[in-house]
Amino acid sequence: MRLGLSTALAHNSPSEWAQKHADLGLGCVNFPLSPDSPEEAISEYEKEAREKDLLIAEVGIWRNGMDIDPEEREENRDYSVRCLKLADRLGARCAVNVAGALGPRWDGHYKENFSKETRSEIVKMVQEIIDRAEVTNTYFTLEPMPWMIPTGPEDYARLIEEVNRDRFAVHMDIINMINSQKRYFQPEAFIDRCVELLGDKIRSAHIKDVHLKEEYTLQLQECAPGQGEFPLRYYVEKLHAIDPDMPVILEHLTSDKEYLYYLRTLKETLRGLYKNI
Repeated sequence: MRLGLSTALAHNSPSEWAQKHADLGLGCVNFPLSPDSPEEAISEYEKEAREKDLLIAEVGIWRNGMDIDPEEREENRDYSVRCLKLADRLGARCAVNVAGALGPRWDGHYKENFSKETRSEIVKMVQEIIDRAEVTNTYFTLEPMPWMIPTGPEDYARLIEEVNRDRFAVHMDIINMINSQKRYFQPEAFIDRCVELLGDKIRSAHIKDVHLKEEYTLQLQECAPGQGEFPLRYYVEKLHAIDPDMPVILEHLTSDKEYLYYLRTLKETLRGLYKNI
């Protein structure tokens, strides 16, 4: 597998960006530009990544394709198509978004997120984005979320069947799917189930941790590696077995200093497993 960071790290040039990641022993990057960035800049970042053997893991979309404002929804879907085309040009492992939310917050928790009509519209949206982009070198993926589909491996497998497009695949964020006491207390079994149902479709993965708070009611809190109880080593072993080049990306920290600190923590957890760790 190839470790990466969801931050671009502070840098002044594409070459400095790539060199910083390579010096940390990382093997992948998230592309730091958008499809609307200058063409020259896109080409330069792409060149530097390849020269440093940094696999381009993801082109992030992070816009609400289910926005309740029709004009905003259309604009966000157009942007998704452009991102997917950029990922294809770069040979990135995937372009990734969330399914979308039926409320004011773009990734928010709403009852309407789980209606039959919403699911049908999400299927049509994914089909539309893939069909319009006409990609051959990458995949469109949805990051699972605690409060929008897909919320688990069975749900994701069902969605893959409903979308019925070869270029629809899986982005694995297993911590986002730890949304019950069973999944929290039986994490190895849950990891195994994800691998069983989705393994050959996984294109990229996020890594972080989860902690069960003592306060009532059930409260699961996302946290940095080592600050929770999830078996991260077991998780990474399973991802590596699927694909030795699987991107595993540390995310949701607040500063470069935090990323570097918890990268060291994560490397210690994984020490001895793979090259550069």
